[in-house]
Amino acid sequence: MSDTKLFTELLDFIRSETDRHLKKLDLPEEPAYLYNPIRYALAGKGKRLRPVLVHLSGRGFDADPDDLMHAGMAVELLHNFTLIHDDIMDHDDTRHGKPTVHKKYGTEAAILTGDSIFTLSQLIIGQVQSNTVQALQAFNKASLTVCEGQAYDLQFEGDATVSLDQYLDMISRKTGALLSLCAELGGILAEKSDDVCAELRSYGLNLGRAFQVQDDILEIFSDEENLGKSLESDVAADKQTILTILARKHDGWDEIKNSDADISTKRERMRSFYIETGVEARAREMSRGYIEKAKDSLSVFAGEHKKIMDQFTDFVLNRTH
Repeated sequence: MSDTKLFTELLDFIRSETDRHLKKLDLPEEPAYLYNPIRYALAGKGKRLRPVLVHLSGRGFDADPDDLMHAGMAVELLHNFTLIHDDIMDHDDTRHGKPTVHKKYGTEAAILTGDSIFTLSQLIIGQVQSNTVQALQAFNKASLTVCEGQAYDLQFEGDATVSLDQYLDMISRKTGALLSLCAELGGILAEKSDDVCAELRSYGLNLGRAFQVQDDILEIFSDEENLGKSLESDVAADKQTILTILARKHDGWDEIKNSDADISTKRERMRSFYIETGVEARAREMSRGYIEKAKDSLSVFAGEHKKIMDQFTDFVLNRTH
């Protein structure tokens, strides 16, 4: 059997086990106003990249499988909490190919759902048996950092003075912090040294930067069917993305950005501009650069497992949705 097939089967196994355990969560029937939206949110067809990363990192150090499952579920719940609240703030109507929680159940129920899912994540991360306090501290530190990143994202809307460095700091918090946590948890639960955990954090941080740069690109160059979520919200909100920041250096950008065209037309014009000026190519080059930086931290793994981590890193780079 080929390495690629073995890797794919491993990812599918971790995803299916994560989904199975999420379905087994002991959620009450009432109040239905709360628990029906929670079930709806957790039944989404997510990629489960974050729990996959927790498991892959921990497997490389022979961490306890039960601890890895609890940690993986906790980060997936944390991720879903951020998605529910982000969709409200960004006015997105589609997530994982179906209506967002606030679109289906209303904003009030969605806020309560997100809060409750975050609480569930706390209860589950507290069930790990190895280095419990360290795992909890890392989990909560990352949770706050993700909120800081979202705050910067909203604060930067419509601000054409935001620099590339400010953007990179924002995505390091909003996206990098959670993937950094996922990688680090594998080391924490295996009781690895501070030096090893630092390398794992660095790996996840650079992976997260690459992931968010790709996400900015996909918002413009993918379509809603493939991406499974609402598009054009970045354009409508005048978000500062890697593409808009790089585009400012080129003549003609202000005319496109400030045009009165409808959002779909504006997005198409932006797409053409990014291609013609090389902005898209530059952004993709930056994403590849962060992937290479992430790989530099994989020396903490040995033998066959390092190969698996390399495969996962390339898998993230080559994603199309």
